[in-house]
Amino acid sequence: MCLAIPARVIELFPDDQALVELSGAQKKISLALVEDIQIGDYVIVHVGFALNRLDPEEATKTLALFESASEIASL
Repeated sequence: MCLAIPARVIELFPDDQALVELSGAQKKISLALVEDIQIGDYVIVHVGFALNRLDPEEATKTLALFESASEIASL
């Protein structure tokens, strides 16, 4: 099973690169597969590549589900 997660773009770099943030963790990723990404956009990230842009409301819902699952797993 593969997992793609939503992350917020916090910085853009040349050559289709960006810095994204998720729960305080930051990672440099490739934007080669998506177009017109801006700082503040949410993207779905899988193995270091943004696969598509995600609606901010959907990103928030998905991140809340991940947080709930994390809390349940720690019980």
